[in-house]
This record gives sequence, structure tokens and C-alpha cells, in this order.
Amino acid sequence: MQAHPTIDSAEKASQKAVESTMLSPRFYTTDFAAMDRIDISGVRAEWDTMMAEYEGDNNHDHFQRTPEFANEVAERFSQVSPEMRQEFLDFLISSLTSEFSGCILYNEIFRNIENPDIKQLMRFMARDESRHASFINQSLKDFGLGIDLGDLKRTKAYTYFKPKYIFYATYLSEKIGYARYITIYRQLERNPDKRFHPIFRWFERWCNDEFRHGESFALIMRANPHLLRGANVYWIRFFLLAVYATMYVRDHSRPMLHEEMGLQSTSYDYEVFRITNEITRQVFPVSLDIDNPAFREGLAHLFYVQTQLDKAKARGGVLGALQRARWAVSGAATFVRLYFMPVKHHSLPAQIRMAPAW
Repeated sequence: MQAHPTIDSAEKASQKAVESTMLSPRFYTTDFAAMDRIDISGVRAEWDTMMAEYEGDNNHDHFQRTPEFANEVAERFSQVSPEMRQEFLDFLISSLTSEFSGCILYNEIFRNIENPDIKQLMRFMARDESRHASFINQSLKDFGLGIDLGDLKRTKAYTYFKPKYIFYATYLSEKIGYARYITIYRQLERNPDKRFHPIFRWFERWCNDEFRHGESFALIMRANPHLLRGANVYWIRFFLLAVYATMYVRDHSRPMLHEEMGLQSTSYDYEVFRITNEITRQVFPVSLDIDNPAFREGLAHLFYVQTQLDKAKARGGVLGALQRARWAVSGAATFVRLYFMPVKHHSLPAQIRMAPAW
């Protein structure tokens, strides 16, 4: 892999957060008028139960650092290698950007619609994501790398997504976020000597926020079943593959982070995919066949393509540009092959699960 620029200043941390690549988290905007027309009457009982959970705010005191937090950072994190330090900082910055992306999107929807149900949901979700982003940013500030979130909001590019794309992508992002956090949390509970930073202690209740956010979008889709039928199934397949492939390539680009926790990137990713498949089959009519050897070979090839793209970019010049074009075509062809692989079909349950089962 190409050596990534060292993150050793707040300016470089901000540059990392604002960059737009295939692998970096994005900021989104959407059609607010269409959001205003969403009807959730078909799931009213479940919706009101969930809104009561949000109102109860059982995580209101969770994202407060303990007096021991800074001492643990000084004692444990000082022992990791400089290379691992950089991978962890990259992890914190991408996580912060992803959480803050949700905060901005939900807040913008809240400010631009009148639909009382969706407006209430967006207020609660923006509240949660703001807490998450601020908590991560505090850990970056421990290293003098805090990011100006107001400046990030103004300077990072925005991508327009139709509401249904927001539903598919955000539902998946929240559920895969839950699966990632709970897998890491349980690994470090079993192996506390591998917990090199105290932020991981917060992952259990944090991931429950992620799970609830995903269930909110699940309810919206279940209340509007046309989103889960017909041509929309092809969009669901696209977002499933895009989210899984992005995670796989990104995780394999920073393998030391998982090794430090006693994990191996490939087995960790497929455990996360397994959990995510089990959750999303409650809503999506299809799931990816992650055990198909051809699927696994395809994801591995996408990572290899990314390594070659990085080398070509570093090489520069005409030759580098030609090589980048060649590998971009190879990556696109691999993605298309993966997209048209057989998927697993599911009949949807009568009611979605309202709490984590594992």
C-alpha cells in the first residue's frame, strides 16, 4: 500500500476529514419535500414505542469522559508503534466524519420539513450523532488534532441522494456500525490487555444508539413497502455491495489496527457481514452470499485494485495516469461481477426486531 501522509497536526487531521475519495465518509443532502411526504401510519404502534425510547434518552450520561480516561491514554497508547498510532488516528477521523455526516443530514432534514413524525426522529438522531462526533473529537484533541466541526461542515463537499437512497445507505451504515462496534467491544472484553485506548470501553452502549437509528429507518421502509419491492430491490443490492466492499477495502488498508486488538481484518469483516446480514434480512428482501468463494475472491481483488491505484497515484505523470485508468476499469468490472452474483432471497417477518439479539 502507498504510505499515507502522516497525521501530526490539527491542519492535517482536518485535511483528512474533508477529503473526498471512494473510501472516505461523505456528507449528504436530499429532497426535503419528499421527506415531508413520508407516511409512517402503517407502523404507528412500533413508531411511538421507538420515539418513547428516544425521549427516554438512556444514553444521556454515557458520553462523559471519566477522570481516568486521559491517564489511560497516556499509559496504554504510548506503547503502540508510530505506524499503529497513525492507523488509529485515521480510524478516529473517519469515524468522526461519518458520525458528523449523520448529524448534519438529520439536522438539515429537521430544519427543512414540517412532517411531525420525521421531524421528531431527526431531532433525536441529530442529538445522538452530535454526541458521538464530539466524543471522538475529544479523543483527537488529546493529541492536539481536534477538528473544527463548523469548518468541516462548510468546506466538505456534499452528495445529493434521493430519500430512498438515504434510507438504504443510512440503514446499512447504522447496522454495520452496530456490528463493528459490538464485535470490537466483545473482543476487548475477552482480551482486556488488547484494549490500547479507553474509547473502546464506550462501544457497548454506543452501538445500541447505532442499532436504534437503523431500526428507525427500518420502520420507515416497512411503512412504505414499495421501497422494498420491484426495481428498488436492485438498488438495495447495490447499496449492500457498496457498503460491504467499502468496509472491506478500508479495513484491509489499515490491518495493524485489528492486529493490535487481536483481530484479523478478513475474519473480522466477515463476522461483521454475518451479523449485518442477520439483522438486515428482517427488512431487506435480499442479502449477499458472503460465503460464496467467488464473492470473497472479488472483495480481495477490489482491495488489490486499491493498492495498485495508490501506487499509480504515487507514481504520477502520464504513466501513472494510464495505470490508474487501467485499474479503475478492473475495479469497476469486479464490482459489476459481484453485483450480478446470486443473492439470498427472504420473506419479510411480520414485525422487525426491536432490540439487539447478540
